[in-house]
Amino acid sequence: MFELVFASANQGKIKEIHKILDGFVIKGLRDVGINEEIPETGQTFFDNAFQKANYVYQKCGCNVFADDSGLVVNALNGEPGVHSAIYAGYPKNDLKNIQLLLQKMQGISDRSAYFISVICLIYQGKEYYFEGRVNGHIIDEMRGSNGFGYDPVFIPDGYNITFAEMDNDLKNKISHRNKALEKMKEFLIQQK
Repeated sequence: MFELVFASANQGKIKEIHKILDGFVIKGLRDVGINEEIPETGQTFFDNAFQKANYVYQKCGCNVFADDSGLVVNALNGEPGVHSAIYAGYPKNDLKNIQLLLQKMQGISDRSAYFISVICLIYQGKEYYFEGRVNGHIIDEMRGSNGFGYDPVFIPDGYNITFAEMDNDLKNKISHRNKALEKMKEFLIQQK
């Protein structure tokens, strides 16, 4: 059994990851005694993923992975990007973030966007990166009550429902995080 620490206290993400990485023992930050907020001061998703994984690795020396993910809107020059979780400022608030996004998108015809997830895995002291993306577009009203973050306003390509209208199994199967996690899972299985 592989044991990994996931450098997050976000219960929504932890639940999602448990389903995707079945067969692995996944611990969250609280499980290893880390209760403080890990700084995310990087300029890229790669920087932030490394910063979080390395913070935990330095504290406990265990195999650890962290993801940094967010929404990238093409017409907004990549906003909210690495600032997705705090787009509308502190404290973090999904609804305020969505409201700010929709306000900035008013009158814009190019609604294309993508979710990206970058995972940094520190495994046996070495770092590895895995990336997943899902393309789609932003709608101008919130729909659905599942998921978190920008899920109620994002429709992935090939679908006519938002991430928040999908059941968890479908969302997990096609999500950016799943794509990155599947790549990491493949890598870890090869290490056995």
